[in-house]
Amino acid sequence: MRTYILRRLLQAIPLLLGISALTFLLIKLTPGDFLNTIAENPMVSADQIDAMRHRFGLDRPWPVQYAIYLRNIFLRGDFGDSFSFHQKVAVVIRAGLLNTLVLASAAALVTWLLAIPLGVAAAVRQYSWLDKALGVFGVIGLSVPEVLSGLLLLMLAVRIGWPVGGMHSLDYDAMDPIGKAIDALKHLAMPAIVVGLTPLAGRMRQMRGNLLDVLRLDYVTTARAKGLDERAVVYKHAVRNAINPLITLFGFTLGALVSGSLVAEIIFAWPGLGRITFEAISTKDQYLVMGAVNMAALVLILGNLVADLLLAVADPRIAYD
Repeated sequence: MRTYILRRLLQAIPLLLGISALTFLLIKLTPGDFLNTIAENPMVSADQIDAMRHRFGLDRPWPVQYAIYLRNIFLRGDFGDSFSFHQKVAVVIRAGLLNTLVLASAAALVTWLLAIPLGVAAAVRQYSWLDKALGVFGVIGLSVPEVLSGLLLLMLAVRIGWPVGGMHSLDYDAMDPIGKAIDALKHLAMPAIVVGLTPLAGRMRQMRGNLLDVLRLDYVTTARAKGLDERAVVYKHAVRNAINPLITLFGFTLGALVSGSLVAEIIFAWPGLGRITFEAISTKDQYLVMGAVNMAALVLILGNLVADLLLAVADPRIAYD
């Protein structure tokens, strides 16, 4: 197992290098840079712009800039400076990533705590009104764009007076510990539902289909013929095998939630990695864009690794050498 984990981590290095190189190239192919925005200020002279461009190294060819970027990472652990935040990229990314992980974890709870039981209920009661209602819910969840569901929930929150915008209310510091926890959960609820809605619909339909396939297998028929209780047949034997394919998707889903929370973070003003990435792209803050994209890719790679390890734990027939 240790050899497998080490091999996967080593394989991630060239993948991350390829992603960073492609991201850097795409940034350079777009016209202008961060200093073009500053140049619009009449108080800043052309000489000052040229001096800053030289200081940031933006006057060099992009391969040279990328080589210096890699050198600073491997030799100094320095991911560069954010032009717009006037801080180290690592500092900006750390705060945004933590907030995004909180949002992604809450969305994952919404997804998995509801998808599996709803999928099982739909499969056990196939063609019933519950199965049909959940089928309609699944189609809607997969069809409605995240931006539309976010705007609808935002409108609903405003109508009912639900707190939205940011992670806390303005009077957060004056609240007692219980009040702070409730306030934080209220601000987290809406964006977590938006991020988790589409994965919830997809995983529920997958769980339903997997369980229906397992319930038709010979060993399930044999268990029923032996007189086992139907609940024991379904929940003790069938569900355990039906859930295995979903375990492989868990890590991928978590990584996708981290990288796919951009819309919810913008709509609900959640200070996460997605919002930071959007602002960095808008301002051509190239080193912040590089750090955010690489961090999202790293989370996705680690998520896939966790999914493989969880599958090995759940299914003893799988072994990694």
